[in-house]
Amino acid sequence: MTATGLLILMAGLFLLARHNAALHPAWGYLLAFSEAAMVGGLADWFAVTALFRRPLGLPIPHTAIIPENKDRIADTMAVFLRENFLTPQVVARRIRNMNLAAAAGRFLTEKRTGEQRLRNGAAGLFGDLLRSLDQKRLGGMVKEGLRGQLHKIEVAPLMGQMIGAAIADGRHLPVMDRAISWLGRTLEANEELVRTMISQRANRLLQLTGLDSKIANAVLDGMYKLLAEMAVQPHHPLRRKVEEGLQELADALQHDPALREKVEAMKLELLADPSVGYWLDGLWERARAALLRAVDDPEQALSGQFGAMLVELGQALENDARLQQLINRFARRTLVGVATRYGGQIVQLVSETVRRWDARTVTARIETAVGRDLQFIRINGTMVGGLVGLAIHFVDSVL
Repeated sequence: MTATGLLILMAGLFLLARHNAALHPAWGYLLAFSEAAMVGGLADWFAVTALFRRPLGLPIPHTAIIPENKDRIADTMAVFLRENFLTPQVVARRIRNMNLAAAAGRFLTEKRTGEQRLRNGAAGLFGDLLRSLDQKRLGGMVKEGLRGQLHKIEVAPLMGQMIGAAIADGRHLPVMDRAISWLGRTLEANEELVRTMISQRANRLLQLTGLDSKIANAVLDGMYKLLAEMAVQPHHPLRRKVEEGLQELADALQHDPALREKVEAMKLELLADPSVGYWLDGLWERARAALLRAVDDPEQALSGQFGAMLVELGQALENDARLQQLINRFARRTLVGVATRYGGQIVQLVSETVRRWDARTVTARIETAVGRDLQFIRINGTMVGGLVGLAIHFVDSVL
């Protein structure tokens, strides 16, 4: 309205100056100014309009530029996005100086209103997405994904490393203490069964003389004494034997091809069992239910022990330089990998999306985004044209 009103004003000044041109030479300057301003304003109106539609509906060549070149614009946008944002080199350079781990740590430890709104909004979006997906198909994808990952993992070396690390750090000792305590309680609960077994295996003479009961008592007393000694003596020889056996098992799991092959075969047999499929289904359903509870009430989900754990994690990310380096390196490699693998698909999505828009949609969206600046082009064209006309009239008058 401002640009068009300015053009109408110039037309009015032109008519006024033309009518009074003979009265005084000054009217000639106003006439030149208004005439050139109308030419400049109309020219820029034509240029701006020609970008989006045909001026006055006339089939003038090289007008309606954006609707006519929509597909080429889509391809150009995709190439621009690909070359300037989604190449591995660009991604690596942009995030090289970004401390993503520290930023994540600050986000987890600080509670600001903006972050809470962001967290609540993200939680709601994730909840809507989770509910909108086909649960049967999604559950099947999750189950197959877990099964595929388990197929890829070689279990034996991992188990061997875990057992070896546990022995080296002494984490096996509480397990061994619990096992000894459990053996003692089990033996005490099954004394009569042990006595019966010993009596049944004794010959007739021992049974008639009652020696079978004495043997049973002796066996039980010896077993109780052995368990008690193992419980109170950390360096008991039998404990050492158990540790040696565990260490040998850890080494064999890592370096014995035959044992590794057996463990791998057991793993594959276990994964093929239908009960494992039922277990994975239940695991997915429990995880999905927990996620929905969390996104429905993010404040409650992030309170209590879980919230405290997140705060501790945030503090570690914020203060531990070594952990930051590890996380940042992983994030950089991950983002570069995503750009390498999926950059082409992302820009293809952009191109195809713009191609699917109809010409009116493309025109409306671009015009809405930059329309105000385009109208300033018309205003500037009107004023610059008028000044140029004024300058030309001055030079003509002097000469």
